[in-house]
Amino acid sequence: MTALELGLHFQTVAAAKGRMEAFQIPQLRQKQGSTLLVHSLEIKDNHISVLSLWWSLNADFFLVPSSYITHMESGNQTHASQFLLLGFSAKSEIQCLLFGLFLCIYLAAFTGNLLIILAICSDSQLHIPMYFFLSNLSFADICFTSTTVPKMLLNIQTQRKVITYAGCLSQTFFFFVFGCVDNLLLTVMAYDRFVAICHPLHYSVIMNPQFCGMLALGSWCISVMGSLLETLTLLKLSFCTNMEIPHFFCHLPEVLKLACSDTFINNLVVYFVTIVLGIFPLSGILFSYSQIFSSILRISSARGKYKAFSTCGSHLSVVSLFYGTGLGVYLSSAATSSSRMSLVASVMYTIVTPMLNPFIYSLRNKEVKGALSRLLGRVVTLSVRTIIGLS
Repeated sequence: MTALELGLHFQTVAAAKGRMEAFQIPQLRQKQGSTLLVHSLEIKDNHISVLSLWWSLNADFFLVPSSYITHMESGNQTHASQFLLLGFSAKSEIQCLLFGLFLCIYLAAFTGNLLIILAICSDSQLHIPMYFFLSNLSFADICFTSTTVPKMLLNIQTQRKVITYAGCLSQTFFFFVFGCVDNLLLTVMAYDRFVAICHPLHYSVIMNPQFCGMLALGSWCISVMGSLLETLTLLKLSFCTNMEIPHFFCHLPEVLKLACSDTFINNLVVYFVTIVLGIFPLSGILFSYSQIFSSILRISSARGKYKAFSTCGSHLSVVSLFYGTGLGVYLSSAATSSSRMSLVASVMYTIVTPMLNPFIYSLRNKEVKGALSRLLGRVVTLSVRTIIGLS
């Protein structure tokens, strides 16, 4: 097709389109707010490539014969550029209250877990496997809350609910990484308690520093691979025009609901990762504690039973809180179509639980409590000396 023939063809199509609109043919009638979008036309080797040509009414109309069209992107599907995080109430007075509440919870979680890490690193008495895993858990909790809460606080403060497509993918990736690390570390800590109580004479041999390092590193590596598997499958999805997520972060089940393309592979991957990184670790924890309780019941003295149980009481409390709130998120999503219950359960799971972990370990563990007291004493002493030196 030459340039002259192309010009004549467009004139013919325009004249035909005008006559058809005059007769008000429904398929070509232009309603209010509708426009014809022509993104790009290429002429190469006497062929026309229509890279993007569509009506905003979701009705396709071609200005060239179909034999010359090599690619077209449908108007009802698109690669998302941004999402809207609806979050909580839109009332300004409630928004201010939520901002103050979540800011305090986030600061408490961040500070509490940071103090746990500093206390363990600074006190040689806590350089044992149990507290090594606890320091990793505290670091994962800091990262877990920092993945979602700062963005939520920013959205509340600026009254903007937008998150970019890249930002949503990044948030989904890191959310799963640190959530899975929490899960696997709790399993490793349950195994540590199992060895300490059921095989005390072999504890130092089994839980040697090299093996503990491999367990911690393996937890991080497996979590990264599982999260990559779930996140990369999102790249192939196309999304509809409704880009609203009824959550305060990019919750994967809610993101999948917005997809126009087939999500069978995504759901399959989610189920696979949930089984491997959720069900299996939980089964390991339950098995470890079944063996622990069986060993404790065989102890004759009440004092011995209390001492054995006190060594794993804090971990058991954290496990119950973690899995209780986590199951609450998905059960509430499955049991009701309302996103409000799922939103509240997610707050408990992603914000409240990481905040409570340091309090559970510090209040129920004399060694951690003593290390925190010594750490704070050194900080106060150093501060006083600094102030005196400056004055």
